[in-house]
Amino acid sequence: MFQQEDYDVIVVGAGHAGCEAAAAAANLGSKVLLVTMNMNTIAQMSCNPAMGGVAKGQIVREIDALGGQSGIITDQTMIQFRMLNRSKGPAMWSPRAQSDRMRFAEAWRLTLEGIKNVDFWQEAVTGLVVEDDAVVGVKTQLGIEFRGKSVVLTNGTFLNGLIHIGEKNFGGGRAAEKGSRGITEQLLELGFEAGRMKTGTPPRVDGRSLDYSKMEVQGGDDVPSKFSYIDTPRLTQQRPCYITYTNERVHDILREGFEKSPMFQGRIKGLGPRYCPSVEDKINRFADKDRHQIFVEPEGWSTVECYINGFSSSLPEDVQYRALREIAGFENAKMFRPGYAIEYDFFPPTQLGLTLETKRVQNLYFAGQINGTTGYEEAACQGLMAGINAHNKVHGKAPFVLKRSEAYIGVLIDDLVNKGTDEPYRMFTSRAEHRILLRQDNADLRLTPLGHELGLASDERLERVRMKEAQTAEVAELLQKFGIEAAEANPMLVELGSAEIHEKTRAVNLLRRPNLELADLRRALPALDMALAAFDEEALEQAIINIKYETYLAKEHQQAARQQELENFVIQGRLDYRAMPALSHEAREKLLKIQPETIGQASRISGISPADVSVLMVYLGR
Repeated sequence: MFQQEDYDVIVVGAGHAGCEAAAAAANLGSKVLLVTMNMNTIAQMSCNPAMGGVAKGQIVREIDALGGQSGIITDQTMIQFRMLNRSKGPAMWSPRAQSDRMRFAEAWRLTLEGIKNVDFWQEAVTGLVVEDDAVVGVKTQLGIEFRGKSVVLTNGTFLNGLIHIGEKNFGGGRAAEKGSRGITEQLLELGFEAGRMKTGTPPRVDGRSLDYSKMEVQGGDDVPSKFSYIDTPRLTQQRPCYITYTNERVHDILREGFEKSPMFQGRIKGLGPRYCPSVEDKINRFADKDRHQIFVEPEGWSTVECYINGFSSSLPEDVQYRALREIAGFENAKMFRPGYAIEYDFFPPTQLGLTLETKRVQNLYFAGQINGTTGYEEAACQGLMAGINAHNKVHGKAPFVLKRSEAYIGVLIDDLVNKGTDEPYRMFTSRAEHRILLRQDNADLRLTPLGHELGLASDERLERVRMKEAQTAEVAELLQKFGIEAAEANPMLVELGSAEIHEKTRAVNLLRRPNLELADLRRALPALDMALAAFDEEALEQAIINIKYETYLAKEHQQAARQQELENFVIQGRLDYRAMPALSHEAREKLLKIQPETIGQASRISGISPADVSVLMVYLGR
């Protein structure tokens, strides 16, 4: 008989969610088994070779602040860095990196292999071992049973995956990789609800066949930053991306293929991501547009392969090829492989608790696209949280749940569990009502103390946070005390088109002006520049944001505190909401299904009105 040991946590799937789950649980001290169908595709970037972006970059920094790995590995393997939305307020600043696809996957694998508590097994999991409504292991294709105290499913697009290219379709979880069968069917038998979703990817082309002189260059930042708060390497050179555009000729060729489109002909049943549509969907929905932007993204430092961002398609391969060659710079393009759409099973996340443990089966956790999300970053943060909570539960520790006012991760999980999703869920800054508190620059201040308390963030990380807090306070005090004479300030103010001052003022008063930055003061005032030279850039940035947005930050903290009052009102046990006739019919139905743990959570369930919340509070004796 095949001999294997029992595990604390078994993670099924080694994508971004699975990798973070395995690393987190193992680094916390659990004995972990990571099961994947292919050891050579651990942490594969199935779609674009990039991490971060609007709201997604904030999530990567939050993962890093808690002690996760995605930010570190991105820093080690990126080829370009850009801070998006710099022209807007700091709540919108979002880091984004182009990654070397092969090095990213390699770095993740080597990181996992370097964690002594992680074991690996390469094979397909075909089912779960469930006893007394609790999962106790997994079954593999070879008939092997691995026993575990908890299981985290991170199956991505592999559950009954079906790939579409024109009129052709075939089973698969990713190009050239087979799908996974058996798990969905068993979960349905156990009483879970399932649905179908769809996503897609563009063709990959040979960069040697492109004429970049016909495209716009999109370079990285002049002074590139990074994701991790620890001493990861900074880029000293970067690879550019390029921008080009579709045109009417491209659109006409694509339209010729509509009659063979699996999306338009109804062969694809799953809903696709609203904010990342296929190129055929774009020209159909936005028929008034005569062109659409195309981003040419290199896949790494050395490879010639390029990702054609903006050209996701499931049209026949010959249609994709002919249309591509009509794009400026693509006249002689050689295609490595066509784009395709993929349908896969997901499980509506209202079947989960806030720890990502399922309600029907104890010790079973779902993370990533199985929950209806899309994106590496969304998957990775769910994996991190599922790994933490699986570890905590099997070791008798308290659940770890982030509030909406603490992290984008908290917003994402709260949205999924309370509202569910019927289309691939993607994080945006607009989803977070407290986004001015949840900036990318302060993720370490918000979350590293929590990560350290868990045992995931190191003592070194916490010390860095304490130093940053101390320096930020010192900078604020210095700017509060530093006096500026009118004669010193007015030439600079006139140059900036700002009102002159008529008496001595403090530096902090000038910095509250929206059109004046610290760099302007430092150029005009050598003494101030010298006084600030001893401080880190992070502390300086933090202090200026706090000064400029002091009023808004105070208001957000007040609103978060008011919301926390509802979160502190715990609902004890399972209530029979059917016995509360004053609640609306929809409220009774939703509350029975979700079984919220607090009044605050109940208030955020889709379909629950303020009147329903008031009735619930009266019933509970508030």
